[in-house]
Amino acid sequence: MPAGVCGCCGPLRPRYKRLVDNIFPEDPKDGLSKSDMEKLTFYAVSAPEKLDRIGAYLAERLSRDVVRHRYGYVVIAMEALDQLLMACHSQSIKPFVESFLHMVAKLLESREPDLQVLGTNSFVKFANIEEDTPSYHRRYDFFVSQFSAMCHSTHEDTETRTRIRVAGIKGLQGVVRKTVNDELQAIIWEPQHMDKLIPSMLFNMQTSDDLDRAGHPSTPSAVGQDGEENPAALAENCFRELLGRAAYGNMNNAVRPVLVHLDNHHLWDPNEFAVSCFRIIMYSIQAQHSHHVIQQVLNHLDTHSKNTPRVRAGIVQVLLETVAIAAKGSVGPTVLEVFNTLLKHLRMSVDFELGEISRRNSSTSSASSGRGKESEERIVQNAIIQTIGFFGGNLPDYQRAEVMMFIMGKVPVYGTPCHTLDTVKIGHQGTKRIQTMLLSSLIMVTSGFKSKSMTAALPPPFLDPLFSISLMEDSELRQLVLEILHNIIDRHDNRAKLRGIRIIPNVAALKIKREKISKQDVAFMKKHGQQLYRHIYLGCKEEDNVHKNFELLFTTLAILTIELANEDMVIDLIRLAIALQELALSNEENMPMFIRCGVMALVAAYLNFLSQMIANPPFCQHVSKVIELRNMDAPYLLPEHIFRDKCSLPESLDKEDRLLYFQTADMADCLAGPGYNAERLSVPYVPQVTDEDRMTRRKSFVDTVSLQVDIMSNNLPDKSQLAEEITFETLKKAIDTTGLEEQEREKRRQVMEKFQKAPFEEIAAHCESKANMLHDRLAQIFELTIRPPPSPSGVVAISAGPTQHQSVPVYEMKFPDLCVY
Repeated sequence: MPAGVCGCCGPLRPRYKRLVDNIFPEDPKDGLSKSDMEKLTFYAVSAPEKLDRIGAYLAERLSRDVVRHRYGYVVIAMEALDQLLMACHSQSIKPFVESFLHMVAKLLESREPDLQVLGTNSFVKFANIEEDTPSYHRRYDFFVSQFSAMCHSTHEDTETRTRIRVAGIKGLQGVVRKTVNDELQAIIWEPQHMDKLIPSMLFNMQTSDDLDRAGHPSTPSAVGQDGEENPAALAENCFRELLGRAAYGNMNNAVRPVLVHLDNHHLWDPNEFAVSCFRIIMYSIQAQHSHHVIQQVLNHLDTHSKNTPRVRAGIVQVLLETVAIAAKGSVGPTVLEVFNTLLKHLRMSVDFELGEISRRNSSTSSASSGRGKESEERIVQNAIIQTIGFFGGNLPDYQRAEVMMFIMGKVPVYGTPCHTLDTVKIGHQGTKRIQTMLLSSLIMVTSGFKSKSMTAALPPPFLDPLFSISLMEDSELRQLVLEILHNIIDRHDNRAKLRGIRIIPNVAALKIKREKISKQDVAFMKKHGQQLYRHIYLGCKEEDNVHKNFELLFTTLAILTIELANEDMVIDLIRLAIALQELALSNEENMPMFIRCGVMALVAAYLNFLSQMIANPPFCQHVSKVIELRNMDAPYLLPEHIFRDKCSLPESLDKEDRLLYFQTADMADCLAGPGYNAERLSVPYVPQVTDEDRMTRRKSFVDTVSLQVDIMSNNLPDKSQLAEEITFETLKKAIDTTGLEEQEREKRRQVMEKFQKAPFEEIAAHCESKANMLHDRLAQIFELTIRPPPSPSGVVAISAGPTQHQSVPVYEMKFPDLCVY
């Protein structure tokens, strides 16, 4: 009876179970039965409502075979599932997929590498299937965790470890492809998943990078030489694919794990891998999302503001790479924020450097380590300057002009308000260091800057502080200012042809490019020309000038001639050259002989260039004649000789030897005729007098607050001293007024000639200087008259500050006789 019952129950089993059982052969080595598999497939397609039951039964059998270690049947079951999955595309496939994913999870949970690889391959095939309708309830949390764990496999066998890692990367790639395009699976972009996906890819990319540094520098490919897949190349492809699919709102979650991984593995120093990662990021994401990445790196730099200099330098260099790529496309609204953050860290680096210097000076035992940290801070500072310059240099001109103004507003200038940099705390050395670095970054930003109008390129808010720095008693700062001016004014790239101060025999051979001066530039020179000339004049007589200063001054004069000089400006430049020659000859400033000879050499080199540029043969002849005579009798007045390392200097310059100097009358005769107003050459050039000397703390600066004038009566001369002794000679001079009348007439003639021939700007500057002098005198008088009355115990001098006055009784006060009624 039992045997009969069993025989009856076999045919009563559901058809789908019988079809599933038939695909499994008695010996698993025979593989999947193709004919029976075709029957099962036909049944599933014909009756799609049975798919979920077929999947559940296959899952049941697979689970049982996995537990019993019958791995041959496991492979057959997964192959059958794959074929059913590829063949069926209906609404009923959803429950079948759940059974399929359950079976894949079973394989991934096993400790057998072969089963893990088998389950991964099946999942990848499933991921490549495009479903007709989205899934509302399917989640991939388990697969993200499991595939990420496989990416970090530490199996003892190298080949097995590589197979597991490759499978993990492929699985993650399948998850990415299955989820990123499905709006219902946006959960994959959440931090808990990105914190597993991104580090898993970077870990495999980093391992390859370490091998390359160990002696395998070849670029990793997806398949190795022996046919084995390369985990690093697969991880990089998956990383690129993930970033390429990142939407606007997901960028922060995608970039943050990269920064965390680089921190945890100490990959900022050295930072080759970090730079490589962010290159991949910037080239993979959409261009309009670039500013998100830049913002994340800036925030990370703020987080590490107190870290070691090398870590900060590594982050800044990564920022440089991201900025270099982003500047070619869209950088978004973060332009000024980038510069603001970088300038803030520049200031912090200077503070750290100065702190190390002070500690090193106080402790001589740690001098070597202090110098090392100081040099490391220099690395940070140079990296920041390079980033500022490169970013600014790749911006369009309109944005670059804003950046130039922004950086100039950060440069500390004595006498002007500077709310961003407290020069009192960092001292003179720190202020100079910041000035040098900011001006160096301005040089990089202005490099290649081409403005159609000088008025737009050099507005007063930019030009005034720049010129104030040019008056400082530091030759390096003055050199930087001149280089910035060259970058802005030289719009035809002629500077390289003019490099080096020399007597150019044939200017035409240089093939200098120039255009007709525009009306806007003529207006600019009328407004700011005198200011330019003044700073060139004052810059020439600085005692700490070196060869490079004179080279840059010569280039400045030459570029002004090429870019901005019309006929009137040529006359002004010649007047400036004559004034410089007179400055060196008269030596009223007691300049060193090297500076005097350098100024004379500068005048010779410039007039030689100018005479050939305006193509005036008589002028050229006069200049050439003077240069030839100097070659024979006074070579120290030419640039080729005075700027040699060992050049003998004369004891004095003979003003009477007129043939060695350029004569105003001869040049006026050469320029007489149409085009040039040569009569203006007879009017000496007088530099405009302003308050900039006080702003820049030159040696002649006097603090008016400390000015004290004593008008007490005991300091006044007696009446007997005031009375002049009357003699015969005194009376004779009083009667004879002929000489005085002639001097008065000559003085009036000179004044009238000056107002008739001098340019309006110079007349205005002269009047303004007189007005400034008047205001200074009035300010001193008001300061004395408004001063509080003396105090009771007389005048007490305190060394730490100004004189303190205390009141005295009126009957003890001494008044000047003129004040007593």
